[in-house]
Amino acid sequence: MKTKFTKRTVLKFFGILLAILLLSVLILFLVVIGRTFTFKVNRELGQWENTSTIYPYLSPEQREELLENFKVAVQIPTVSFSESDQNITALQEFDLLLRRVFPKVFSSSLVRHEVVGNYSHLFTVAGADAGLEPYMLLAHIDVVPANEADGWDAPPFSAQELNGFIYGRGTIDNKQSVMGILQALEYLLEKGYTPRRTFYIGLGHDEEINGQEGAVKIVNLLKSRGVKLLYVLDEGLTIMDGVVDGLNEPAALIGVSEKGQTTVKLSVSTPPGHSSMPPRESSIGILASAVARLEKNRMPNLFGHGPERATFEHLAHKFGWSYRMIMSNLWLFSSLLSSVLEGQPDTNAFVRTTTAVTMFNSGVKINVMPAYAEAFVNFRIHSSQTVQEVLNLIESTVSDKRVKVEFINGFDPLPISSYEDDTFGYQIIKKSIQDIFPRATVTPGICVANTDSRHYTQLSPDIYRFAPSWYKPGDSARFHGVNERISIQNYEEIVLFYFQLMQNSDVRNLPTPRT
Repeated sequence: MKTKFTKRTVLKFFGILLAILLLSVLILFLVVIGRTFTFKVNRELGQWENTSTIYPYLSPEQREELLENFKVAVQIPTVSFSESDQNITALQEFDLLLRRVFPKVFSSSLVRHEVVGNYSHLFTVAGADAGLEPYMLLAHIDVVPANEADGWDAPPFSAQELNGFIYGRGTIDNKQSVMGILQALEYLLEKGYTPRRTFYIGLGHDEEINGQEGAVKIVNLLKSRGVKLLYVLDEGLTIMDGVVDGLNEPAALIGVSEKGQTTVKLSVSTPPGHSSMPPRESSIGILASAVARLEKNRMPNLFGHGPERATFEHLAHKFGWSYRMIMSNLWLFSSLLSSVLEGQPDTNAFVRTTTAVTMFNSGVKINVMPAYAEAFVNFRIHSSQTVQEVLNLIESTVSDKRVKVEFINGFDPLPISSYEDDTFGYQIIKKSIQDIFPRATVTPGICVANTDSRHYTQLSPDIYRFAPSWYKPGDSARFHGVNERISIQNYEEIVLFYFQLMQNSDVRNLPTPRT
């Protein structure tokens, strides 16, 4: 028996399909709107245990003192030029500065100070309760080179004040943390505060050149003593303000991981010759084409495969309505958001492994065809990729047997630390941020650069990367660039942040989250 489809039957069938489609769209619309108005990831913790009656307050005398101490620190040019070239005289001078301006830290019976690797510093601050697991604060003393001729508004090692800012190399990378941590501890010791929980302070002297003599030796020393850390806090992400479109309030990003990296060398060898009779393709041309392919064919967009998705979900309720609808429904709009993020260098770094051609060398004379050309390319690896996966993609993209691809060095992305409600370190840092920066929404994030903290993975599963420095439009160019600066008010806030963090870390247990 054959089924006969009449015109009426067909119209009825398509009518039913259309009704189902419209109903599905309506349900989808209601789900999106509902999540837009109700979606919120952040939960507040309950009542905190009062660990101390010491509250953050700076007298006029203290404000003047801490500012002067910081300025002197910036004026000491502790530059790391290369692994074999550091300003040793400046590092020695910096050691003397610390001993002079923080007398309580260096004389207190609670504090044990050790010099590690000749110029790094390890402080052990003894807590009253030996049963509480210790934590550790990190910062680094060395800075990258700076040249006044590059266009600085004030000499890079002058610590000159201009319009409420202190200018100088190291003001945001990373002497603000070095001096802020020790200044906070100095004030607590002056007030007779005895910590309940033991903690360590590690100040590396060679972070800018991979930390092998500083951080690595501090880690080995602590390992030899059987030290295990509840959490580690190092530099990394900051308080973003006015940087993200649609986000009208500041956001404090705590780095729960950092990208890996690898460097490769591309090279081409061809017969030399006279420039009057050039070959069809030169070594430089072949290499330039390979480099151009790497830049044009970027690594895949991996938004949502790492912690970067959680960043926007935690911030969703702080965006305006249209943005909030997208952030609250990333299950539907993740591809839309990821395509927007990859449009700017600042945010593109969050969604993929980045490709940076940093060195290109070839040629010896104007009329000689070069026999050899080489380029170095640095890749910062997304959390969901490995070094080997990136190397495979490089080979397939270059796809030219005349171009030799050589692995120079690299390491995989760091493990992702917990940022759950019951994670002690994350919640203590979050609480301390909220104490000093009440307008800031705290969210997990991914650190796109590398820090000394990567050497500490054997001592703690929970490593966080955050320095309470303000990051405003245009500030990205100041990191390792020209006109590095920090506002006087922000440096005071940094001291108070660590002042609070040391006290907040003395709670035995986190309070129960509010439902």
